[in-house]
Amino acid sequence: MDQYRGTQLSLAPSHPLHQRDLIPFIPALRSYFVRKTGNLNIVDDLVQDVMLRILARRSTDQIDNPEAYLFRTAANVLRDKARRDSVRKVEMQKNLTESDHPVEECSPDRVIVAREEILRVAAALQELPERTRDIFLMKRFEGLSHAEIAARVGLSVSGIEKQIAKAVAHLARRMSK
Repeated sequence: MDQYRGTQLSLAPSHPLHQRDLIPFIPALRSYFVRKTGNLNIVDDLVQDVMLRILARRSTDQIDNPEAYLFRTAANVLRDKARRDSVRKVEMQKNLTESDHPVEECSPDRVIVAREEILRVAAALQELPERTRDIFLMKRFEGLSHAEIAARVGLSVSGIEKQIAKAVAHLARRMSK
């Protein structure tokens, strides 16, 4: 038997349940949800749902048996969860694991390769005409729109697009070598 079962709450007839009245029942609720679901990952969410439903209750009617009311609400939360899960087909969804989506490690070799790539990009950028390079950098690194760049350098939007395409093509050629 759970240590909190049988705990009695003394509520005045017009007194609704408060959070402090429910706290002693949280361990029993957690145990209930663990037994019913077997999933420790969702237990706290279910307990929170129960507490929210009870605390959001608008009625000021006296609850004669708060423990029974609490566990009836818990059963309803479980029923609603099962209904939602069946609609969402939760059982068919796969949990994401690191083996499914491995994280690339930053090994010393990978860091060296990345630094070399950065140096190659910087060298390729230096090979571009100054105006083309400036336009490309305004677009890629400053995040300016074509219209904003056009206003800054005195070219048409079409001219800006051509300069950016020229820079991208040059970088693609140089990086593929």
